[in-house]
Amino acid sequence: MRFTKKKIIVVTSVLLCAVIATLLFLPSKESDSNTTEETTEKEEIAEVRVLKYGLPVDDYAISYDTIKPNQTLAKVLYGFGFTSKQIYELTQCPDSIFDERKIRPGQVCALFTSKDSTHIPHYLVYEESVKRYVTFDLQNGYKATQNIIPSEWRENEVAGTVASSLWEAMTENNASPLLAVQMSHIFGWSIDFFGVQKGDYFRLIYAQEYVDDKPLNNYRINAAAFCASNNLVYAIPFTQDGEELFYNIDGNSLEGAFLKAPLDFYRITSKFSNSRMHPVLKRRRAHHGVDYAAPVGTPVYAIGNGKVIDKGYQAKGGGNYVKIRHNSTYTTTYMHLSKFAKGLKVGDMVKQKQVIGYVGSTGLSTGPHLDFRVHENGKPINPLTIKSQPKKPVSEENKEAFGILRDSLVMRLENIPMSSASTAQ
Repeated sequence: MRFTKKKIIVVTSVLLCAVIATLLFLPSKESDSNTTEETTEKEEIAEVRVLKYGLPVDDYAISYDTIKPNQTLAKVLYGFGFTSKQIYELTQCPDSIFDERKIRPGQVCALFTSKDSTHIPHYLVYEESVKRYVTFDLQNGYKATQNIIPSEWRENEVAGTVASSLWEAMTENNASPLLAVQMSHIFGWSIDFFGVQKGDYFRLIYAQEYVDDKPLNNYRINAAAFCASNNLVYAIPFTQDGEELFYNIDGNSLEGAFLKAPLDFYRITSKFSNSRMHPVLKRRRAHHGVDYAAPVGTPVYAIGNGKVIDKGYQAKGGGNYVKIRHNSTYTTTYMHLSKFAKGLKVGDMVKQKQVIGYVGSTGLSTGPHLDFRVHENGKPINPLTIKSQPKKPVSEENKEAFGILRDSLVMRLENIPMSSASTAQ
């Protein structure tokens, strides 16, 4: 068969059109890839499920109840429809996982049931705290598991000037007053927080704990500076020999053998004196101690490590009192307590900052306060002037690492601006 030039051109044109049409209608690799990615994304979106206590909320009907004052767990469970037998079986798990005797008002219970008309119970959840909860598998022999809700720490900064008290200065700068308490613990060996004056100022880097984006009243100070009576002291956290302590700018520990005061700061109502008008007896007599006014129930700390050598009650004197011998030189006495720390007895060894009792007004007293006394070699001395040797400083081999950390934190602290609320004082 002979092809003329005209026929060759026609055949060639037909074949070319067929190839072009095939290429146009074939799916491209890029299109395939895009389609696959879109499908995967849709599948991933479909797999996202809302969880509460680790359980998919869409699969269950959930009922909540809150423990009320003087309410038992059994009463809450009766309200959920549990029988006495079921309640007994539920409470037989080990106390290490769940102890019904420790339930507290405000804690939440949640019952997960099927969403159909049968309302079959599947899980019971009991919130021990905002960070811990116990899950009971009601379809698997009431098996109980203890769970922890992950938390995160978020860092923040604040600076302020004292107008009346450190507590109020924190509040005025939208920071928790609990930070004032923590600062008094950190600087308690070098600054007398009962003597904080107007014009003193602070700068603070701190972290607050969050659970499910909810802020908790848990704080951690990451660095601080406090200026009292023109005495500027830095607090730099540094870990040495496995122990984290706060150090000043020279690398000396801020912690000493004794605290400056035996309770979180309130106010001094009476100082050390050899001749004071007694508020009850109405006559002048020596007062060899310091009176700290504070609400009944305020925790009282041992100012240093030591041994309880006396504990008792004086009806016409110090009321409930505790006496601690710290070493061969110093002894401290804590008087007018409302009650003692649970289990405290003569002969016990106590640690610095350990609670030994609570502020009260027992004995010869006109109101709630702590009468705190110090004896040096058997003689009364002014508690506000007690000497305290600091713990060991940063070692030579750690000085370079400490210096790098110190310089960076001091720079950060100095760059925290005073708020308008502070500078306006």
